Amino acid sequence: MSRENAQAMARYQSARRMVIGAMIALICLLLVFSASAQPELRHEQIEAYGLALMLLGIAGRLWSILYIDGHKSTSVVQTGPYSITRNPLYFFSSLAALGVGAQTGSLLVALACGVICAISFHVVARREERYLTTVLGAPYSDYLTRVPRFFPNPLIYRDQATVTFRPKILNNTLLDGLVFFASIPFFEMIERAQESGFIPVLVHLL
Repeated sequence: MSRENAQAMARYQSARRMVIGAMIALICLLLVFSASAQPELRHEQIEAYGLALMLLGIAGRLWSILYIDGHKSTSVVQTGPYSITRNPLYFFSSLAALGVGAQTGSLLVALACGVICAISFHVVARREERYLTTVLGAPYSDYLTRVPRFFPNPLIYRDQATVTFRPKILNNTLLDGLVFFASIPFFEMIERAQESGFIPVLVHLL
C-alpha cells in the first residue's frame, strides 16, 4: 500500500464522515418542524423498538471492531462478522440510524433514516472495494465473490479461535456508539417544545 494511496483514502474517509454528518444534521433540522401522526401507544412502541435497534447496532459495531482492529487495509479479514457481510460496521450503523429515526415515533422517518444511511454507506463501500482490490489483490477479489456487500448471510458464518484488539479502539467505538443515544433526549425535547407551542408543527408523518 503506497503512502499516496493511504493518504488519498484517509482524505476520502474524512470527507465521507463530514458529508454523512451534514446529512444527519439536515435531517434533524427538518424533523424539528415535523411530528408523528401515530397514536400515542403506537408512538411509544416505535420508540421502544428503535431503542432495541440502537442497542443492537452499537453491539454489532463493537463486535466488528474486535475483528478489524489492526488489520484494516493490510489484510483480508473474513471471520466473525466479516464472514457474513463485507461491511458489518456499515450494516450495524444503519440499524442504529434506523433506531435513531424511530425516536420520532414515526415509521416513515425511521425507514428514511435507515435507507439514507444504507445508501450512503453503499456508495462508500463501492469506493473502498476498488481501493482494497488494488491493495490486497487476489485474496480480496476472492472474498468479494463469496461474501455479500451489505446484508448479512448467517449461513456462511465462520470464526476463529482467538482475536486480539486494542482496548483504546474498543472504548472509542463504544463512545462513538453512545452518540446514537443522544437522539432520545433530543427528540423528547422537540416533542415537549411542540406540545407547548414553542415550535410549530408544519407536517405530520406516519
